[in-house]
Amino acid sequence: MDILILGGTRFVGRHIVDALIEGGHRVSVLTRGTSPDELPASVERLKGDRNEGVGGLSALHGRTWDACVDVSGYTPKQVRPSAESLHDRIGRYLFISTVSVYVDSSDAPVLETHPLLPEAAEDVTDITGETYGPLKVTCERIVRTVYGDRSTILRPQIVAGPFDPTGRHTYWVQRATAGGEMLAPGDGSDYVQVVDARDIARFTQRALEKHTHGIFNMAGHRLTWAAFMQALGAVDPVWVPSALLDEAGLTFMQLPLYRPNGATFSSLMHVSHERASAAGLTLTDTQNTIRDVREWLRTHPVTPALPPERERELIAKARHF
Repeated sequence: MDILILGGTRFVGRHIVDALIEGGHRVSVLTRGTSPDELPASVERLKGDRNEGVGGLSALHGRTWDACVDVSGYTPKQVRPSAESLHDRIGRYLFISTVSVYVDSSDAPVLETHPLLPEAAEDVTDITGETYGPLKVTCERIVRTVYGDRSTILRPQIVAGPFDPTGRHTYWVQRATAGGEMLAPGDGSDYVQVVDARDIARFTQRALEKHTHGIFNMAGHRLTWAAFMQALGAVDPVWVPSALLDEAGLTFMQLPLYRPNGATFSSLMHVSHERASAAGLTLTDTQNTIRDVREWLRTHPVTPALPPERERELIAKARHF
């Protein structure tokens, strides 16, 4: 197949490119050319800026592909021009969305039929923690309206794996690898759930090859934090109660992945992958993801989300809490 990827040089997109190439497909990518490009030489590079609307897609004019994978669509002003202009020139439009489209609820596990956040207006372009989910809801609606049963929507959880630029899952792998006393959030009974980027990539390849229509959660193994610490190989975890973490004012960015049971958006740590698994999603073993991330970190260390001095301070407080 001839496949166009909007984006493709970073993290999830990069893994999708690799999976498609390994599957024998011909891949073109449209990027602004501002990110490091370590893609295989066989990939066709096209340059464009989706923020410029249809004018930023001029490199695509007159071309046809069997499918398009939209990895870089975050706003309606990016997605509507690509969806509409490619309508008669591609077979399928696969859009990478997010589980952040879902309303926070105690009703779990979260299924694809779960209520969505209200849509953002199509002229909103500012991407923040508050607008990210609603913008993706609007983008999904545009893709479904334009393509109908030629559309496929993937909703990933927090994504893990090599080439991860976010510092979220990588923080915990790097910290456990460093050894010594290590802050472990809560009491071990809360849950963490991420999905390996390579699992999304393989599912994307399969969905395009099988012409799979519909909406699919891309969710991984669900572990307690105690099991996650064990998988990380943490040699001396010190459990810091969630009440103390709240008192310290730590945010989700400062203590990535930790959403204690019953807290805001803890439902997004209980997402069902049943529908996707029935359609061919296979999950990488948690320890294999950690192993590969650890190897990647050897040459790509990340800045700790939680500074070491802050971690030591919280561990000390936990001993007297």
